[in-house]
Amino acid sequence: MIKLKLPFVLLFLCYPFAHSSQSRGPIEDLVNRLDSQRSSPQVQESAARGVIERFLNGYLSSFELTIVSKDVCGGGSCFRIDNYKKSRKNDPEIVIKGTTAVEIVSGLHWYLKYSCGGHISWGKTGGVQIESIPPPGSLPSVKAEGVIIRRPVPWNYYQNVVTSSYSYVWWDWQRWEKEIDWMALQGVNLPLAFTGQEAIWQKVFMEFNVIKEDLNNFFGGPAFLAWARMGNLHGWGGPLTQTWLNKQLALQKRIISRMLDLGMTPVLPSFSGNVPAALKKIFPAANITRLGDWNTVDGDPRWCCTYLLDPSDPLFVRIGEAFIKQQIKEYGDVTDIYNCDTFNENSPPTDDPDYISSLGATVYKAMAKGDKNAVWLMQGWLFYSNSQFWKPPQTKALLHSVPYGKMIVLDLFADVKPIWKTSSQFYGTPYVWCMLHNFGGNIEMYGTLDSVASGPVEARTSKNSTMVGVGMCMEGIEQNPVVYEQMAEMAFRSEKVQLKQWLNSYAGRRYGKAVEQVEAAWEILHRTIYNCTDGIADHNTDFIVKFPDWDPSLDSISVSGREYRTLNLPMPHRTRRFILLETDSSLPEAHLWYPTGEVVTALRLFLDSRKHFSGSLTYRYDLVDLTRQVLSKLANQVYLESVMSYREKNASALDHYSHKFLQLIRDIDELLAADDNFLLGTWLQSAKQLASDTNETKQYEWNARTQVTMWYDDTKTNQSKLHDYANKFWSGLLEDYYLPRATTYFHHLSRSLKENENFRLDEWRREWISYSNKWQVDTKIYLVKARGDALSIAARLYDKYFS
Repeated sequence: MIKLKLPFVLLFLCYPFAHSSQSRGPIEDLVNRLDSQRSSPQVQESAARGVIERFLNGYLSSFELTIVSKDVCGGGSCFRIDNYKKSRKNDPEIVIKGTTAVEIVSGLHWYLKYSCGGHISWGKTGGVQIESIPPPGSLPSVKAEGVIIRRPVPWNYYQNVVTSSYSYVWWDWQRWEKEIDWMALQGVNLPLAFTGQEAIWQKVFMEFNVIKEDLNNFFGGPAFLAWARMGNLHGWGGPLTQTWLNKQLALQKRIISRMLDLGMTPVLPSFSGNVPAALKKIFPAANITRLGDWNTVDGDPRWCCTYLLDPSDPLFVRIGEAFIKQQIKEYGDVTDIYNCDTFNENSPPTDDPDYISSLGATVYKAMAKGDKNAVWLMQGWLFYSNSQFWKPPQTKALLHSVPYGKMIVLDLFADVKPIWKTSSQFYGTPYVWCMLHNFGGNIEMYGTLDSVASGPVEARTSKNSTMVGVGMCMEGIEQNPVVYEQMAEMAFRSEKVQLKQWLNSYAGRRYGKAVEQVEAAWEILHRTIYNCTDGIADHNTDFIVKFPDWDPSLDSISVSGREYRTLNLPMPHRTRRFILLETDSSLPEAHLWYPTGEVVTALRLFLDSRKHFSGSLTYRYDLVDLTRQVLSKLANQVYLESVMSYREKNASALDHYSHKFLQLIRDIDELLAADDNFLLGTWLQSAKQLASDTNETKQYEWNARTQVTMWYDDTKTNQSKLHDYANKFWSGLLEDYYLPRATTYFHHLSRSLKENENFRLDEWRREWISYSNKWQVDTKIYLVKARGDALSIAARLYDKYFS
């Protein structure tokens, strides 16, 4: 067992209702009402024991788990860890008490981390490290007076409305069970529960005389359901079979049941006004309008321009009420909190505050007619993404359109662009401080650890704070485990985290032992990769996975009167001493927020310590991911070298750098193939395993392939506007998709130079898009098990490119 430097901290601060007298009553009432609806102590204790049995086999008898009242915690939620007063050999060793099963399981996680040196992350980010945990009968004691940790805010929210498509879409119950266990271990008590809602909508719309066939063009395909639900698109990737609808509803019932057993409060969907086209014919007098285009190439009506029922129409409340009641009929009365994002990337038809207020009031009325205690949970993304529309009068009108305490806002991007600071605490509306962090499920090492370590505390203790929770709202999961472990802990921390100490502890727990080189590497990673402060939303724009679609032709290059900056990544055999990047964006720029040379040093430190971790899956994952990160940033520079060579009409240099770029793709693919967590094959296999016949198999595989590549529609010479939005660094995808794309591009570029003709961009696009469309319908089987020695490959590639 490793010695951890991070001590237990007693957190005695209760819920922050005292910060705002207005927030005390309605939020307290909501919390108390939800508490009264929780599963019995016996059910919750049994569910907590189940978590131990599933991931810590053989240790169940070492723990005594007990649900306690909030009086034990001073009126809030907490967990308490004590030593068991043993009188017999087979007695438990540790007692964990909590106000819900989530608190108990969180207490278990805290104990395993800070007393036993254990570590738990997603399976696809290295999984668990429990080798450092002593065997049953030898577990370490806590201090004599015990340890008590209280939540400073009531809720720890989890998920984004699109996570269901980017990460969960192909999950079966076995994978969902692991995720719910992970949620409980991280203290999540307010998770979004969006699975299976299409089956509910089918039943509701049929009550309004919409037939099944009319819904075929309403629902999106499995991998695009999130955007069909939001009214961004319709029909794309569909139709959904009745088998899919039935299975997903059955799965949702198991998901909700387990959440309830653990004492969580699921957040269910509600009606936002998105309706099938057929409803306009059935109710011709209804105020139904067709929205504008959302990211199609040419406005193809098969996918674009969905229909919105105006909240001012009486039909809106009828449908909204029917949907809430149908959910209650299917699941029982399991929650009072419902998500609705009527204006997500869709602006109201007018900016008149009175009109906006009436819309908001009607949206809430539809919920409240179905559930008299309903609370509207709304993503606050619109206040950031469409800030030109949502100025103070419009924002206030929407936030104040419902009774106080009946709306909670997710400050979705608070880790980078906190809206609470510029909106007077959302003008008094309760909100959740959220970390967005990831877009499209991209794989890139990135984080804002300093912001996460301090932001929630700053928000909660600020004057007139209306903060009632913290949340993780990433678009895709299973990446950057350090970021999510820290964010999850903020649900239990009342003071800012000292990151140097915390990261040393984290590294020791994650790998099972403390090694000086690794600690030094993490110190570098903290101040570089994991301390982004440029305020840019981090989509992965590395040129391998988001290849620039442009014509780089220039008659000449002039540097007169322009500003430039340099990139300083070590590059052997360079023909220039530095690369000039024009700040007027005449060259494409991938997102770069740190000095790359320092991260190369961190990689060397990781490699120098590999003899200590030859069997560690967590170390292997991090080494592969860090090597991939360093090589992908190197590839960005190599690409720019090739473009500069082309502009200088240097054919031999263009040939050199283009071949080097292509070789980097091959090398990264080989590296990723050596770790199970970076394989295209597992994504495709999980899609096909959900199919019940050959037609579904083809459809699901097409959905899976399309989402991570072209995403949306295209024409012969125009890529999808969303191409590569959900790009992935996966072995198989690099070799068979990104490599051919870059190869054809450089072929056309080289031919243009050698034949002294213009670069034929449309010809490349035509060739490339045709290839992509064929790849999307292909059925080639890819690796689902790793091959090769990841540690040796990483070391060899470091020597090849950086020695």
